[in-house]
Amino acid sequence: MASILVLASRLSSDVLPSLALLSHPVHVIAAEPAQLVSAPTSDLIMLDARTDLVAAKTLCKILHATGLDAPLVLVVTEGGMAAVSPDWDVADVVLDTAGPAEVEARIRLVLGRANADAPIDARISAAGVVIDEASYSVKVNERPLDLTYKEFELLRFLAQHPNRVFTREQLLSEVWGYDYFGGTRTVDVHVRRLRAKLGDMEQLIGTVRNVGYRFNSSPDQIAKSSVNA
Repeated sequence: MASILVLASRLSSDVLPSLALLSHPVHVIAAEPAQLVSAPTSDLIMLDARTDLVAAKTLCKILHATGLDAPLVLVVTEGGMAAVSPDWDVADVVLDTAGPAEVEARIRLVLGRANADAPIDARISAAGVVIDEASYSVKVNERPLDLTYKEFELLRFLAQHPNRVFTREQLLSEVWGYDYFGGTRTVDVHVRRLRAKLGDMEQLIGTVRNVGYRFNSSPDQIAKSSVNA
């Protein structure tokens, strides 16, 4: 379910009748700038543009100027559809006569596109380690590490899957690729170099005897981990 905020030109629930037939929680407030200050957070905003297109377009600009953090969908009449253009900067448009199935589909698609377009955090943070994938840099307790490309890739892969044990063969395949012809000894060498650079945090990379390696994200695991390759 998605929480939906309806900005209504008239404070009523008849802006989009089909919405009442769906299971989404809906909150209706007046389509006025003053109401936006105390508006509840929502996953999606629907703006009533059935009766006053000029006021609706102005409110669209105000919403974006004040930092809109939810997709905006216009509710229009068939006649008003012709007035909507890209400069309205809305995620979608729906007719006020649309049926429940269409409204549900539009909500689903709008939210899906919004999630797909959301910026992805390019940093991995765990146990005092901050890995910045955008700049290929690593800090441990604010101390920068000077890593080679493969050392970075190995640490990043392990940190992306905290507490999961990987065999040397798995690490070789994931980090070096299927076309790498070197032996698993390569993994041990890089783990040893990583631990040396981690210094007193070397136990972040734990050894599971006769199995492989893992990234220890909890203090208990760090304390118990054996660092003998």
